[in-house]
Amino acid sequence: MQPLDLSVPAQLMTALGPDLVLIGGAMILLLWAAWRPDSAAHQRAVALASIVVAIAAGGVVWMYLLKGYTATIGPVAVDNFRWMADLIILTGTVFAIALAREDNDRQGVGIAESHVLILLASSGMMLLVAARDLMILFIAVELMSIAVYALAGLNRRSARGAEGALKYFLLGAFSSAFLLYGIALMYGATGTMNLGEIAHRYLAAGVGSSPMFLAGIGLLLVGFGFKVAAVPFHMWAPDVYDGAPSPVTGYMAATVKAAAFAAFLRVWIEALPGAYQSWHTALAALAIVTMIAGNAVGLAQKNLKRLLAYSSIGHAGYLLVAIAPATLPGASAMLFYLFVYTLATFGAFAVVVAVSKKDSSVVMIDDLAGLWATRPWLAVSMAVIMLSLLGFPVFGGAGFVAKWYILQVALQARLPQTLLAIVLVLTTVVSAGYYLNVIMVMFMRSPADKAEPAPPASALTRLVLAVTVAGILVLGVYPNWFQRVASKGLPQVEESSIVGFQRVLDRLGR
Repeated sequence: MQPLDLSVPAQLMTALGPDLVLIGGAMILLLWAAWRPDSAAHQRAVALASIVVAIAAGGVVWMYLLKGYTATIGPVAVDNFRWMADLIILTGTVFAIALAREDNDRQGVGIAESHVLILLASSGMMLLVAARDLMILFIAVELMSIAVYALAGLNRRSARGAEGALKYFLLGAFSSAFLLYGIALMYGATGTMNLGEIAHRYLAAGVGSSPMFLAGIGLLLVGFGFKVAAVPFHMWAPDVYDGAPSPVTGYMAATVKAAAFAAFLRVWIEALPGAYQSWHTALAALAIVTMIAGNAVGLAQKNLKRLLAYSSIGHAGYLLVAIAPATLPGASAMLFYLFVYTLATFGAFAVVVAVSKKDSSVVMIDDLAGLWATRPWLAVSMAVIMLSLLGFPVFGGAGFVAKWYILQVALQARLPQTLLAIVLVLTTVVSAGYYLNVIMVMFMRSPADKAEPAPPASALTRLVLAVTVAGILVLGVYPNWFQRVASKGLPQVEESSIVGFQRVLDRLGR
């Protein structure tokens, strides 16, 4: 197939086809959502239409993936890495809207525009994973973030939600400032914002020792650290995850994280492989601290949503291990891990939605006591999800395969990441303390006699839970197909980036 020439407007529009379908559908639905007064029926109708729009955008992405679309090197990436990341984002989008459709009514949130906000945030994420220019990347981050700020404070009757949304807004704006300043310094040092050109000029102009260039790398690392909730830039995550509506929390924990990590990897592997020595130690330290702190603090949590927040922080550390070697197999391992993590996270939040009481999204671990006796299908599903997040073999399904894939990437790199692999294994053992505790409470404790039963889960919530659990188990038994697809999901890397990284490896290998 002839590569698309992104200097031609018509071909650029073709490259942005899935993004235009999603954002065009969101604009139409925004008018429809605002046209009629808020009501439960209107909110549900807009939710179903939003799911259709997301599926339609996913269909376009799938078509592009099968056709093997590529493009000349330009500001927007057209490669399998982008299409795979888009499918993960749109899968999370469908799950989030499906869970929110019924949960909004239960929590008294009748705002139909909430589903459109999810579509708009996802359109920002899709542009984010496609960005091969730092300014486009920043615009995409803001498009995503502004919509997610509003989603975090969706329940205006909740003081916890208002507090979390305010913290998220203030710290999100703070992190965006770091990101923007890092971009400015990177431009000042290299004279370009294109990722491939940055790698080329790093070699040609010898800017690697420039204080401005090194400061730019540091500020970009801080900015991305905030977006992926890596320690010590994680302080917003527990309060925001706890205060936001449960479907939105799942969306932030899985989909927002997936988009941020995909962009993180693209910048590091396309623009900065030649500067490996400058950033590797800092990134490895960030991964180690994130894995240790996320899992250690998770042991003390009694609130299920806060437990899942610290679990998400721990998984951010595992994903940083995939970036550390700066290799193309690391990109494949990340895609596989992000897909499995998305399934497990939305499955967990489907259970949270199913057991939530009316007008309250707070779920304590003790609220799951005796769930096996009252709702066995829910208990078994949650057990599979917890074991998957733990990375337990067989019964944890694809969770074990995903971690094994990252371990292999770390250990088989030309510069093996042995310390990171050891910390990953040890912190996984630590995480068993809180994942298995949830299972113990469900199966080994008696239900509280005076506990008010939660209303029955909706059909869409049960469907999301069934799909996520089935996906985890099937991929655990037959992971090869998705691994083969993920192995083709590689970013479009210029020859100069490969040459620069090869020189670094040769120098370090001596």
